[in-house]
Amino acid sequence: MTGPDQDLLVVGGLTVQLQTEQGPIRPVDSVSFTLEKGKTLAIVGESGSGKSMLCRAILGLVPARGNIRFDGRDTGKLTGREMNRIRGRDIGVVLQDPLSSLNPVMTISDQIIEPMRIHLGITRREGVERALYLLCSVGIPRPEERLGCYPHQLSGGMRQRVAIAIALACEPKLLIADEPTTALDVTVQAEILTLLARLQMERKMAIILVSHDLGVVAGCANNIAVMYAGRIVEQAPAAELFRRMRMPYTRALFDAIPRIEDPPQRRLPNIPDLPPNFAALPPGCRFAPRCPRAGERCRTEEPALVCDEDRNHRYACWFPV
Repeated sequence: MTGPDQDLLVVGGLTVQLQTEQGPIRPVDSVSFTLEKGKTLAIVGESGSGKSMLCRAILGLVPARGNIRFDGRDTGKLTGREMNRIRGRDIGVVLQDPLSSLNPVMTISDQIIEPMRIHLGITRREGVERALYLLCSVGIPRPEERLGCYPHQLSGGMRQRVAIAIALACEPKLLIADEPTTALDVTVQAEILTLLARLQMERKMAIILVSHDLGVVAGCANNIAVMYAGRIVEQAPAAELFRRMRMPYTRALFDAIPRIEDPPQRRLPNIPDLPPNFAALPPGCRFAPRCPRAGERCRTEEPALVCDEDRNHRYACWFPV
């Protein structure tokens, strides 16, 4: 059971509307969820489903309507300066491409120390000691040598570990990891996910893990929210979701995961066509044009996100799996 004392982040009816040449679009449309302290919520969906925009809205980097309560505070009522104190201090962020997110003309030590000097007011000497500790904690060998390096001098896995160290520098209560393993090979992916799980346990922080791959989040998420065309279309505890997927889109994402037992020449199942254009969304269910189970009702009426029998599983589908 969740409650006010356990909830770190509560999002209600969050909507982001942007003006484009094609007219107004809503890359995030009426999204609601709750994240408990110390737990992991995975947000899964194809590229363009609104996952990263949702994270930006939580951080207050894009204008949004709706309610966001972080650690008991309504972030919509905070000033820009107050939100700046939360970003980097109470909420850390790891982006999917560390080569782009890290500053190419700053050394690793300067990039780790900067948020600590801004938010914690520590001295340069204290910052260097803390930076060494952080590099050790994220598993970087010979951290003394790495402090003077620039991002291009490190491998992709090491850069991602540095990005995690920067995000953890001020001991945040929430870590937003936006596709932190996308640009890494499978072995390094597993190392990064194991690292995040260990750091979460040690620091008792909550994590929002964004991914397009259900297989990546299967072993590390407490709850999973599946997004499609700006909306959550299925949400459940991880074990329940994999035991009984109800939304055809979730099933299609799961079927697209490569399996070791498959023959080498077997073609992976794919979801036909492309995600919808936000400026020209189809009537009814947004997934209907690509759904093999769609009926006439799907093309005319948009399904609401309803609870299953156990009340913990929500899905939006007229003809669930």
